[in-house]
Amino acid sequence: MKLAVIILNWNAAADTIRCVRTIASWEVLRPTIWVVDNHSTNGSVEAISHECPDVHLIRNPVNLGFSGGNNRGIVRALSASDAPILLMNNDAFVEEQDIIRLLNMLQEDEELGLIGPLIFDADQRDRLLSAGGRDIGRYVNTHICEATAGDSVHQVDYVPGTVMVVRAEVFRAVGLFDEEYFFSGEVADLCERARQHGYASAIDTRARAFHSLGRSSDLRETLHAYYVLRNRFLFVRK
Repeated sequence: MKLAVIILNWNAAADTIRCVRTIASWEVLRPTIWVVDNHSTNGSVEAISHECPDVHLIRNPVNLGFSGGNNRGIVRALSASDAPILLMNNDAFVEEQDIIRLLNMLQEDEELGLIGPLIFDADQRDRLLSAGGRDIGRYVNTHICEATAGDSVHQVDYVPGTVMVVRAEVFRAVGLFDEEYFFSGEVADLCERARQHGYASAIDTRARAFHSLGRSSDLRETLHAYYVLRNRFLFVRK
């Protein structure tokens, strides 16, 4: 199975290096790994370049946020192949078998354009953080925090960008992330545009990933809160 992986880095080289090494150790998948550095100022680029010489390292001259940073990697990945693209936070953890399951679902169901796993707390591994997301223009708490009984794959308004696999053709059909969002909301926006083009977004409840929230807690209390509120108005306006 072909796969391109994009990992965004901003002043967190240790997390990125760990994430890259984990993916590089997979036994079945041999993905092309793109690391996009969002203008780190703490020596991250040098550390990643030294510790992960086989990755494709993109150096952004300014911090382009989640949307713009990932877009630089997506453009490079699309220029190299039509492989599905795995977007993954550098503080997230996922097993190879779970990504294979997601890729299999994309192959089995042509309607699916974007798919992700259940997201659990890495520090409290039985605590479900997200089973997909609801319309960010209609709900205060958009994360679905309980798995739907019945079907193992269920459609959602958006797939959390923590760990998500996207068909290359989705980006070619609907475009990249809207960089006006900068940080938060751009994934929901992409999923809505994909829906309007006939692509569904879904969660496979048989697949699991884990997110270490503590690593980014300071940012979540400041930047995250601001952009979550700001970008809901942007989403509604669009």
